[in-house]
Order: sequence, then C-alpha cells, then structure tokens
Amino acid sequence: MNEALISAQGICKDYLGVRVLDHVDIDGAPGQVHGIIGENGAGKSTLMKILAGFAQPTEGSVVFRGKPVVIAGPIAAKEMGISMIHQELNLIPDLTVYENIFLGKELVQGNGLLDKKAMIEETRSLLAKVGESGTDPRASITNLSVAKKQMVEIAKALSNDSKVLIMDEPTAVLTDNEIEILFASIRQLKEKGVVIFYISHRLKEVKQICDTVTVLRDGRRISTGNVCDVAEEDMARLMVGRELRELYPAKVVPGDDVVLDVQNLSIPGVIQDVSFQLRKGEILGFSGLVGSGRTELMEALVGLRHKAPGCSISVMGKQVGIGQYGDAIRNHIVYLSEDRKRTGLIVDMNITENITIVSLANYCHPLVDRKAEGRTAAKYAQAFDIRCKSVTELVRYLSGGNQQKVSLAKAMEVEPEIMILDEPTRGIDINTKQMIYRFINDLAKQGKSCIVISSELPEIVGLCDHVAVMRGGQLAGFVHGKDVNEEDIMFLATGVKKGVPAHAC
Repeated sequence: MNEALISAQGICKDYLGVRVLDHVDIDGAPGQVHGIIGENGAGKSTLMKILAGFAQPTEGSVVFRGKPVVIAGPIAAKEMGISMIHQELNLIPDLTVYENIFLGKELVQGNGLLDKKAMIEETRSLLAKVGESGTDPRASITNLSVAKKQMVEIAKALSNDSKVLIMDEPTAVLTDNEIEILFASIRQLKEKGVVIFYISHRLKEVKQICDTVTVLRDGRRISTGNVCDVAEEDMARLMVGRELRELYPAKVVPGDDVVLDVQNLSIPGVIQDVSFQLRKGEILGFSGLVGSGRTELMEALVGLRHKAPGCSISVMGKQVGIGQYGDAIRNHIVYLSEDRKRTGLIVDMNITENITIVSLANYCHPLVDRKAEGRTAAKYAQAFDIRCKSVTELVRYLSGGNQQKVSLAKAMEVEPEIMILDEPTRGIDINTKQMIYRFINDLAKQGKSCIVISSELPEIVGLCDHVAVMRGGQLAGFVHGKDVNEEDIMFLATGVKKGVPAHAC
C-alpha cells in the first residue's frame, strides 16, 4: 500500500453544539479510490468538505504530504491540488461551459486580453476525456441537461491538475453509459497517482470502482477495509447498524377503476402523443434513459409546462383542464420534483414553512395560525422520522434524506389521490430508501395511486407491477407482470429488439 498523501486524524466537527463528526480517521493514498459510504447524515460530505477547505474541524487535524496543514478555504485547497465535485452542482448558469471551467484561472494572451480560442480548445479536449465530445464549449450552462452539467463539473476538476479529487455522488444523474465513461476517467486518474475519495449510496458502484471503503455511521468511522473483502450486504448492514429486511414490500394489486386517463399529450419538440392510464391503488413506473422525456411529460401533465393542443386529461372519470400547478392540486394530483433543492423545497425557509406552503390557506383565519402550522409539522416530523433539532430548523441544514422526507410531508399535506414521484430516492441512503418504498406501498394499499419515475431499474422492478417505458420523447411501450424485469425494460428504452444479436442492430 502506498503511503498516504492526505489524512484526516481525529477529526471532530460541531454545528450549533451538535457533534456531526466524532474523532474520524481516514487516509488517501496515491492511485487509490477510497469509497465513503453511510446513511444520510452520517457525516460523509462534512468530512470531505473539511479535506477540501469548505469547513474547518472543531478538533483534529488534516495531514498533507506528511505535515499537519490548515486548509483555509477551497481556493487554498485547489492551490494544494485538492478539488471537490459537490453533489449539488456548482456551476454558474449564465456563463458558457468554457467560462465555467476556466473561471478564476483564465488564459490570457501576450497583450493581456483573454485567450478565448485557447480556452475553448482546452475545454474541448477536457470534455473529450469525459466522453462529452458533442458538447459545445461555447454553450450556455443553463441550456445543458443535468447529466451534461455533471460531466462539465468533472471536466472542470480535471482542469485543476488535481492530486486529490473528491467526488460526492457523481453518478446520481448519469446514465449507465455516462457512468462507464466516468469510471474510465477515474481509472486514468488512478494510473496517474491521483487520490480519489468517492462518496456514493450505490454500493454496486463502490464494489466496481473503489479499492478501499470506509463506513461512517452517526458521525463515527465504523470500519475501513479492502472492497474485495466486503460484500454489498455487509456494507449495508454496517451503514445502518442492523440487519436489513427485504428492501421492497410485496407489490399491491391495483383495482380496476381508472383514476387518471391521459390521451395524446405532446410538448412541441420534446414529447409526442403520449397516452396512458393510471388505476386506483396502482404504482405505475415510468422508465427510460436520461433525456427520454419522462420528467418533461409529468411536468406538462401537472401544469408546469405548456402542452400542445389536442391533449385530453380525465381525473376520476371527469375531463379536466390543467394549465398550472394549482389546477393539479385542486384535482388532487401532487408532483414531487426530481430536484428537491431547486424546485421542490425552499431551502432558506424552515421545515414548518415548507410543509404548509402549498396548503397555507388552511391556516389563515385571516392571519396565519403559527401554532396550528407547528402542530402539523411536528406530526409529519414524527410520522416520517425527520431528523432535526426542531421544526423551525432551516431545510438547508438537513441531510438529503431528511429534505426528501420534508418534500413527502409537503405533498401529503394537500391530501392527494394521485402522487407523482420523480426520482424519489436519488442521493438517499438505503435505510431512507426502504422507508420511502414502504410509504409508496402504503399509499397504494390505501387506494391512492402513484406514478414513480426512476433511473434505477431495480427500484422500478421492485416497486411496480406495470411500467411505461419512454424513448426519445415517445412511449416505447409497456411491460407488465412477469415482464417487469431489467432486461425487457432496457430493450424498450434503447430500441434494441429482443433476441437480436448486438452486431445485427
């Protein structure tokens, strides 16, 4: 084993008197991919932010090249060769790709003017390394998909000639093909002797790409070992501190009554003539590759996007018009956004305010009844096990899993009959995933109907008995019953014909 290039020794971190890291040790050696796993709130991101200069330890020290150092901030970290790719993308949307990559380290000509041509060419080379040759360096970040933005973040980190690279959930928004491209880049960095810390909830990926894995639980280091010596089941058990029962509950058999009938829904240039039905007590899966149009379809359905004329939507047998999200709510349809921080929650408001914001009229008599709001929030905090100091805590300071629980509470507060959940477990730990799966299953048992959009095929297969598969903005087909398996779904998602050899396609 190579000698550690960077180490955290006895790291403790307190926030407002709460200890979130408790005497944690971790090493990173050149040419090593070190996986960091644990439930949401275990301290993974906080530990890595300390190594990258975004936070300072309350106790303990960081050792770099054999000497204790104080990493005063992210700029100081980058000067040392330490870069971090955050789970929440950190790009400036109004700038171009190349301007984001060279922000703060712009190339200049001899006359002092910016050398835009050189920066564009270098950006093109960096993008090629992460499999994004088709992305124009001059494109505005705001016009890129979430997956492409993630690849730009990775290219930006590569541009820093990093000696230590920290990746926080880098594959959460990537397709399988993009993940393979990312892993190829990681392997190249390993060969160059880069230290890579890899935070992920996807244990299969940790087994695939990491050399070493450290498990954190409740701010403490539980174990560190060779990935080859630890099975996925053992990782999961160490993360939660107990045996995991079956991840997915038994599927619920839906009724015959159609509660939602969508016919010929189109978005010009995005979605073409999609029709489907949802039955009472059904969990209908929507699968497909990133960019297939699943999210856009649901946003149009609930009034967050303009639909082309000719679409028909019926709820409980009655044709309705849904031109804005308020219309969806009035028809007992609620939508959980895939991007909880940007469009699902207001992170600088507290838990109570987020939970009641859509149903606020129920608390105005005429002034807002803050006590009633607080009682409602406390009820949901207990029901969903939202880990917080109080319901007056800002959502910004909650872990990703607890933020998602707040989103679920907010959705339930409007008493929906139909719930649309877009990537409901993205960036969520196994324990919270299991809670969300049971929650969705319980809704179906109560006769509520759910649509689940997910890029994780095991999730779709585990939850749903009926799956709609999107491809290129169109409905490629449905799978049902025994045909709900990863292979049949992927055949529809990719357009490959079942039973045809790959070379003949």
